[in-house]
Amino acid sequence: MKTKKPNAELIYKQFEDDLAPRLRLCVTDRAVYYHLLRHSRLEGKSRLHFSKSWLARNLTLSEETIRISLRRLVANGAIRLVYRSRAGHVVDVRLPGDVPMSCPRTDSTLAAPSSTNSANLENLDFVSSPALRRAIHAREGGICFYCLRRMAPEMKCLDHVVPRSRHGSSSYRNLVSCCLDCNGRKGERSAPDFLRLLYREGRLTGAELQRTLHSLKHLAAGKLRPPI
Repeated sequence: MKTKKPNAELIYKQFEDDLAPRLRLCVTDRAVYYHLLRHSRLEGKSRLHFSKSWLARNLTLSEETIRISLRRLVANGAIRLVYRSRAGHVVDVRLPGDVPMSCPRTDSTLAAPSSTNSANLENLDFVSSPALRRAIHAREGGICFYCLRRMAPEMKCLDHVVPRSRHGSSSYRNLVSCCLDCNGRKGERSAPDFLRLLYREGRLTGAELQRTLHSLKHLAAGKLRPPI
């Protein structure tokens, strides 16, 4: 199904400035949406037929990670599932401006852990309670913020992007969910330097490095709000 190709620069701005912060998309969900968008709307097609194995291979993620991410994107209204079979998925990829302002979340991993007023979000210490710590983990969707790999529950931990030894706060703007390996290896390094180390080691692709560095900027700007 051919449609008029949209303005790629405008789409990028709408996604980064509005949709991703509004839906609180984790790094993996951003990568999956971008890839689907690239192979559909940016090629003049609204509908895309693909397999999870194709998407997982292109993004160097597991099929289980892809499955969970697709479920979240459908629940948030960013994509519409037309049908699913063993041969693959068919989805309509919505442009950022076409995503409904309010969509019910069906993924229990994104359920709000508390009824804290968002107006007080900036003043919260997110390591002070289990509910707030879970909110940071939920925001990342079970994916390590740094190496982008799926984490087993026992491997999850929180990392201060700016280390506490450098007066980093425990605000949601300075905390990410990551694996124990990345947490231990990062140590006192700055997050950008650690990400570049992962790239040099071949654990991140160039595209993944740039997306995650961009996510760091959004995190510091308060655009990656946890679901509370």
